[in-house]
Amino acid sequence: MTAARKKAVQSGKPVKVTDEIAILRCAAGEGLIREEMWEDAEGNVVRYNLAFINFHLYSGDNGRVFGYDTAHGQPHRHFAGTKEIIEPAPYSTIYDLFITEVEKLRRRREL
Repeated sequence: MTAARKKAVQSGKPVKVTDEIAILRCAAGEGLIREEMWEDAEGNVVRYNLAFINFHLYSGDNGRVFGYDTAHGQPHRHFAGTKEIIEPAPYSTIYDLFITEVEKLRRRREL
């Protein structure tokens, strides 16, 4: 059992198990991918935040061009300042959708 999972079992609260930032080369200029993920004591993903940030493509919303998260308890998708509720899906499905869209967006010079 990992230290994070042991802490989750003891506290009963979700524990952040992923907190990563990756720098990407993009046609419009340098961008970032931000990934955060929380698990419960059983190892289920109960909260996440995925964001593609590139101030060269979009300067609003702290540079978040695109992303998915579960803030406020409901999964939703962000795109250039808009937000739409999405159907709940496994984290792996959301992550794959996110990466596919980021690969398309990083080739663009403008939205």
